[in-house]
Amino acid sequence: MRLKELALHLGLSQTTVSRALNGYPEVNAETRRRVLDAARHYDYRPNASARRLATGRSNAIGIVLPTDRNMLLDPHYVEFQAGLGERLMKDEIDIVLSPSRAGDELATYRRMAISSRVDAVILSSPTFNDPRIALLTELGLPFVVHGRSECPIPHAWLDIDNEGAFRHATKHLLDLGHRRIGLINGETRQTFAVDRERGLRQALADHGVAVNESLIAEGIMTDETGYRITARFLAQSPRPTALLVSSMMMSLGALRAIRSAGLELGRDISMIAHDDVIPFLNPDAMVPTMSTTRSSIRAAGTRVAELLMEIIAEGRAPTSIHELWPVDLVVRASTGPAPRD
Repeated sequence: MRLKELALHLGLSQTTVSRALNGYPEVNAETRRRVLDAARHYDYRPNASARRLATGRSNAIGIVLPTDRNMLLDPHYVEFQAGLGERLMKDEIDIVLSPSRAGDELATYRRMAISSRVDAVILSSPTFNDPRIALLTELGLPFVVHGRSECPIPHAWLDIDNEGAFRHATKHLLDLGHRRIGLINGETRQTFAVDRERGLRQALADHGVAVNESLIAEGIMTDETGYRITARFLAQSPRPTALLVSSMMMSLGALRAIRSAGLELGRDISMIAHDDVIPFLNPDAMVPTMSTTRSSIRAAGTRVAELLMEIIAEGRAPTSIHELWPVDLVVRASTGPAPRD
């Protein structure tokens, strides 16, 4: 069925039907409902090129994919994409992935804006003063940052309370009697890792415990990184009695190192990891079960998609979008009282 036939069936003008299908606010709710119901009933699919001409929108969201970071192998990134896709699918919005070589990311965003292939983009893994924010603002291409940046240019963002999460987790370990607490962090060029270290340091200061700089380390959030850093920590004398780990992937490597050292998790050393909502890394199925800081990255992907649609389709001001989500602490068997010296 073509647009003209659908309009004749409904007794409406083609313009009204087109505007109802494309979410224009001047179409009243009852008319929009009738049009959408009829479109579903007759399996009407508007021509993509015609829809772009009618609305001025490409109906696509852009994501730049740096080829040097293997982001598609990152379970956190895949979960975020799943939530994003589930929401965008409802409005028949496509996701355009644009690969980018190292050092060529800003040029890729420029090409996206000039080509008009996408209506907006998502910025992930923001840095402290992220240059992408200034560029996209200059280009006039709408965007939402998943995370936060200290960039002074007003922008839309959604983040979790990384500082509060790691401050709370550190306090829990301190309350259990731990004083030698190690941090296995993500790369501190990214804001989330800076915030997590800040949370640890603040909790230690609040309890009058000095920071042991030799027990703070960062790296790419992989199993191998978790193993190497933990092995290095455990070689110290005295060794740490507890660990805070920035990802479940890192915690797998940390657990290998703990077992290789002949130690028992939850008795000889405690551990809290972030984030326990990845389907194939269930902390309740680990032995022992893993204490975690919890925040759904899939839900974050869904919400970022909703915010993008509010900007694109409803004209919401991006500078009004600042969402900071709380993070839960889930205590399981991997944390216990500090062992006696």
